[in-house]
Amino acid sequence: MASARIRGMGDRQKKSDLSVGVSDLQKVLRISTVRLEQLVRRALVSEGISRAEIGVVLVDDVRIAALHKQWLNKSGPTDVLTFNLSDSTRDAPLQGDIVVSTETARSCSRRFGSTPRQELIFYVIHGLLHLTGYDDTTPAQSRAMRARERSLMRAIGLPCPQRTRTTRGTLA
Repeated sequence: MASARIRGMGDRQKKSDLSVGVSDLQKVLRISTVRLEQLVRRALVSEGISRAEIGVVLVDDVRIAALHKQWLNKSGPTDVLTFNLSDSTRDAPLQGDIVVSTETARSCSRRFGSTPRQELIFYVIHGLLHLTGYDDTTPAQSRAMRARERSLMRAIGLPCPQRTRTTRGTLA
């Protein structure tokens, strides 16, 4: 696991074992993969996680719809899919992949009055919280997860896209 220099820990840098990689497999949205990696690292630090191997994969609606069908047997695109690859042992690092549809981020950003980039980062934060154990299958879980999403978006210095309600299967 590669060591990374993490900023945001007071005035000094702290060495942590945080490996974050971004694969950009889409042509819908231009985004800095380096900046996205930095934001994910900051979110991990904000969650108190010092050991992690996280992959973020940016795809279009066609590719995420295929994964949605393959892994959840649901038709159509979704905003984010999370694959927890962590070992169940106590001291194992957090490991997982977060697959995000930039096409869905772009279309939902119009609906919610955010930017496509903010929407995309919001989806990544949502996926990251799933990897850390948050769930959103009940209204109470969803409220707790939404509160943490807002907190993490603020912690990494970004506004949180507003939502009027939660709809299972999308971050509507």
